[in-house]
Amino acid sequence: QMKETFEKNLAQSQAEEKENQKAYEDLKAAKEEEIAAGQSQMDTKTAELADSEEKNAQAKEDIEDTKTSLSADEQFLMMLKEKCSMTDKEWEERQKTRQLE
Repeated sequence: QMKETFEKNLAQSQAEEKENQKAYEDLKAAKEEEIAAGQSQMDTKTAELADSEEKNAQAKEDIEDTKTSLSADEQFLMMLKEKCSMTDKEWEERQKTRQLE
């Protein structure tokens, strides 16, 4: 009877061990999938970060170019206003001269 009890306990323990081993392997597979998904997501985010940094650098370059262009345009506008003002004065002088004739 003791032998039967031990055999029964052994069989029960072996069955539990098989169940536990199966549960462990399932858990391990699930965790490995999570790790792979996390690694994939990390790679994607790293690529997105690099792309964003490149776009940011390009935008900073563009803003510098735009500021330089704006400065040149403002200088041109000032010169144009001065020239127009001088032309207006010359025109008024000519008008006065013609009226006097």
